[in-house]
Amino acid sequence: MQQLLKAEYPTPNHVLVHVTDPHFVAEGLLYGEMDPQLGLVEVLDAIEVSGINPQAIIFSGDLTDKGKGEAYRQLRTICEAYANRMGTRIIWAMGNHDERTNFQRFMLDEEPQPGPVDRRYNLGGLRVLVLDSSIPGFHHGEIGEDQLRWLADELETPADDGTLLVMHHPPVPPVQDLGVLSELRNQEGLARVLKGSDVVGILSGHTHCSVFSAFAGIPVSVAASTSYTQDLGLPSGAMQGRDGARSFNLVRLHGRTFVTAVVPVGTYREFGTPISADETRRRLEAAAITIPDKATNPPGGTLSGCK
Repeated sequence: MQQLLKAEYPTPNHVLVHVTDPHFVAEGLLYGEMDPQLGLVEVLDAIEVSGINPQAIIFSGDLTDKGKGEAYRQLRTICEAYANRMGTRIIWAMGNHDERTNFQRFMLDEEPQPGPVDRRYNLGGLRVLVLDSSIPGFHHGEIGEDQLRWLADELETPADDGTLLVMHHPPVPPVQDLGVLSELRNQEGLARVLKGSDVVGILSGHTHCSVFSAFAGIPVSVAASTSYTQDLGLPSGAMQGRDGARSFNLVRLHGRTFVTAVVPVGTYREFGTPISADETRRRLEAAAITIPDKATNPPGGTLSGCK
């Protein structure tokens, strides 16, 4: 009798989609050249038809380009129509192109309050903390002392499935030289708060290209924009936006193990024989391999230094 083998990791206990930087405008074209609604709809169409069925779609900032109320209203209407059909929810974060008053009023249904817009969301046992890294009137980012105290207080008690931190400005070196003008500044305080916490991953935007790194020992995943993307195949120091090469990021948590993958959108020539989910199950059964269901401690997924 063939011995049954277990896969190294269980099925994910959380599946999310990470989208960013739609730079929505209520009318006209972005920078007089492109319609950001087309790129957003292209990405949302791809998510809907994928069958991923995410627990939440997370937007990591620069929701609009000028922070206009009508742009927020139209963006929310479009995105919530997709979310309702997929039976999922949306988590919004502020970016440097956003305006705090209109963001709170139109995206959160809240009376605007002064100061950064930091929020906590619970997705079952997973805690999602949204940290507003924007500085009104500037494109660079920074986290204030009051925000760091709020973050430390939130992280004082570990969540059952850990914490995801969402912030627009990624706490990693920019991959384009000009990016230093708008990077996240004074990162030392943030690193002190996060080190040893239960944060399993950081989701960011801002760069208009996919970037992966680590900060304070925590994996960082930066999604590309739905509006326009950056061409990285250029000489050092050069910079050029392009109307294409869009994608979204698939985020899966296997216990405390954070996994993210870039999902390109668009139509391409297919080849080979497609494999259905039923066929995958059949092949695994034939190989006597089973994937455990949603364990909390897969290999490499334990959390050290937890408060």
